Amino acid sequence: MKTSWRSASLVASAAAVLALTTACGQDSPPAASQNVGASAAPGDYGSIGTGNSVGGTAGGQQASPSPSSPSTPAGKLSVATAEEVGKVVTDSLGLTLYRFDQDTDQPPKSNCDGDCAKTWPPVPADDAEAGEGIDKALLGSVTRADGTKQLTVAGWPAYRYAKDVNAGDVKGQGVGGKWYALAPDGKKAQGGGAGGAGAEAQPGLSTRNDPKLGEIVVDKNGMTVYRFKKDQAWPKPVSNCSGACLEKWPLVEPVDYADTKGIQEKGYMVFDRTDGKGKQQTINCSPIYTFAGDKAPGDTNGQGVGGTWYAVRPDGKLVGAPEK
Repeated sequence: MKTSWRSASLVASAAAVLALTTACGQDSPPAASQNVGASAAPGDYGSIGTGNSVGGTAGGQQASPSPSSPSTPAGKLSVATAEEVGKVVTDSLGLTLYRFDQDTDQPPKSNCDGDCAKTWPPVPADDAEAGEGIDKALLGSVTRADGTKQLTVAGWPAYRYAKDVNAGDVKGQGVGGKWYALAPDGKKAQGGGAGGAGAEAQPGLSTRNDPKLGEIVVDKNGMTVYRFKKDQAWPKPVSNCSGACLEKWPLVEPVDYADTKGIQEKGYMVFDRTDGKGKQQTINCSPIYTFAGDKAPGDTNGQGVGGTWYAVRPDGKLVGAPEK
């Protein structure tokens, strides 16, 4: 049974959001300068942490090109147990396999190409076979845009993570709030945490009380939501984070207002990006993002990065940003 916030009329919500698309231009410009038109400098991106590791690899260790190469066969798949993650699918080298929230399983489709596929190499389907704990009926393949065959588990395209160096590493778990280790049944391996088996589904955007930051916005996976000070909200939303910046600060895709809880409705709108990355959600007209350096729900590693990235209040205001 769907939760109450999801049962709200989508038609009414759409109309409300449409009515708000002009609200940004009706407010007075903010007193503080937002450096409109400035692009993100490399130092503004922040660094991504090493994440979880089972078997203890050194932080900052460079990934070996061989285990994460797209041409490395999967071999015989098996099941391993990762601390705080649970049972995960691994390849013949013991490397963890992952799934991407922006892919689809029905029908299977990969939406990770180009630079994305360098960080998350697709697992070839050719030599993959089911080992102990793997149901071979769940294994399949999908043809990628370049014509190669990628392994699927229960329809979900499978990937390795370039920063996983040794057998047992799960450094890709929760990256960007969109990458998760594959459980043997094809679902996200999340142990008993937020979004895991038996957990109540969270709304697309909601709030939580952080012990240091207070009430902040989180996405459906419980990952902290951020704003970039160099973006523009008035008179219309403009994102100044693109390219390599977006790899570290993934944009929050559109979330219907009926699928939110505790978020201000005024200025809640979607805008079209100018870099071909589609539509992005805003809160009070300000573009919002997650941080690839946050590995688990509750992390706030992006707070204050570069003096330009800050968590977001339910009304869209920055948390802890210095006043000019």
